[in-house]
Amino acid sequence: MLQATAGLSALALASQAAARAAARTYTNPVYAGQFPDPFVLRHQGRYYAFGTTGTGRTRDGRIFTLLTSSNLVDWKDAGGCLAPPAAAEGADFWAPEVVFHKGTFYMYYSMGGGAIGATVGHRLHVATSKKPEGPYQQVALLDVPASKFTIDAHPYQDTDGKWYLFYARDFIDTDNGYRPGTGLVVDRLLDMTRLAGESRTVMRARHDWTVFEKNRTMPLYDNKTFPEWHTLEGPFIRRHGGKYYCFYSGANFLTPRYGVDYCVASSIMGPYSDAGAEKGPRVLGAVAGHVRGPGHHSHVLSPDGKTEYLVYHAWNTAMTERQLCIDKLAWTAQGPRCVGPTYTPQPLPS
Repeated sequence: MLQATAGLSALALASQAAARAAARTYTNPVYAGQFPDPFVLRHQGRYYAFGTTGTGRTRDGRIFTLLTSSNLVDWKDAGGCLAPPAAAEGADFWAPEVVFHKGTFYMYYSMGGGAIGATVGHRLHVATSKKPEGPYQQVALLDVPASKFTIDAHPYQDTDGKWYLFYARDFIDTDNGYRPGTGLVVDRLLDMTRLAGESRTVMRARHDWTVFEKNRTMPLYDNKTFPEWHTLEGPFIRRHGGKYYCFYSGANFLTPRYGVDYCVASSIMGPYSDAGAEKGPRVLGAVAGHVRGPGHHSHVLSPDGKTEYLVYHAWNTAMTERQLCIDKLAWTAQGPRCVGPTYTPQPLPS
């Protein structure tokens, strides 16, 4: 079981909070426990952070670790938030994201058997609750028949009120010069629990830095060995300056190459361009000797409702936990850039 508290006592957490308040600063990680794939929902002035639990369960027997905060920095363990679905024993649960629509909270995530590459694959699911903290109950499968491995669902409501679902899925072909691996896709949502089945490719791997593993044998695809297997994952959409920016994480999350980049389009369904992404992640990347594997992020506004932050995970020094971190996002003339990843004291979010 993944331990969200990482052995920190309530007294230690209170002492850290008091010290930060006195200094008016924070230092990453803002939560020193295991918290991969963080998504933060801001609802009625409070923050709810949802994190991957894999095959584990939280202390209350649920799935997906839940943290709450009033300031993005001081987080409280609130247990788990997804009630285990029937016949899901031993399954992996990854990357929850939550949106609020017409009085209901919808949680999107993937569920599958075993580790990456297992023969049963991964599928997208949705669960609902009337409260942001849950418990959420699984209500629908969002199947993508063309893919055996479909993860990292990201729901997005456009300015006209229509909903879309971005996600990551496997491609094993080399059409149009693309490289085999996990790529990004978008589809319309007919409603909050049904896909239109009209998916379009957002971005696939084209650059050396996004390689996950060379000479990778995949049981999911009849044990075929791919000379290179690439990964683009964790899509997150932001509309800025009349354009759609699809942020994503690329490469192997265990390596120093892992980080956050983006592609951009004039229309929600594309086509998207990643021009400028040839050499590595431009938004958020590793800092040698200090930060490794920053990525799989979400965006959220600070308490002032104006300042945009990236919420992401990064490895601890021993590489035993992916921990919760935050840093400001800046929109520059060269495109979006994170003011980080930071590992020294930073001003508290205002």
